[in-house]
Amino acid sequence: MKKQLATLILAIAAVAPALAAPETFVLDNNHTFPRFSYSHLGYSIQMSRFDKTTGTVVLDKAAKTAAVDIVIDTKSVDTGSSTFNEHIQGEDFLDTAKYPTATFKSTKVIFDGDKPTAIEGKLTLKGITKPVTLKVTSFQAMPHPMMKKDAIGANATTTVKRTDFNMGKYAPYVGDEVTIDIALEAIKQ
Repeated sequence: MKKQLATLILAIAAVAPALAAPETFVLDNNHTFPRFSYSHLGYSIQMSRFDKTTGTVVLDKAAKTAAVDIVIDTKSVDTGSSTFNEHIQGEDFLDTAKYPTATFKSTKVIFDGDKPTAIEGKLTLKGITKPVTLKVTSFQAMPHPMMKKDAIGANATTTVKRTDFNMGKYAPYVGDEVTIDIALEAIKQ
């Protein structure tokens, strides 16, 4: 009887990692920055970012599934110029008075082995929702060396047309294509 019990316990222990539950990670606002870049009259590629982002990543390592939910405070846009920050928050562009947030909600996360390679989802800007696919260019899951908690980090990118989101003023002179890059870090709850 003891031998059968020991065998059962070993069998359960061997299966337990495969039955791991999904883990929730909360975005670290100090290390999560969505950035965007576009051509400015063909002279240069302008780069800006948003300074306030919240959200979660739910990751099930065993099942190789995940869900990403991000909320960006569009009033936190940082172009490097207070004058241009106000300009880009106006009705012709982000219209932050009416739409103070932008959101991304995943519909599917594609894995290659243990790492996500693409995140399909819905991006909402200025009240308009469009499907986008974020290409994951790096991913890391490991204990955070300072916080002593499990953490994840990733970089992902996609390109959208601002005219698709009713932000097309000055197009095509100011580039219609906008590259969005997201640097994300999140801590397990």
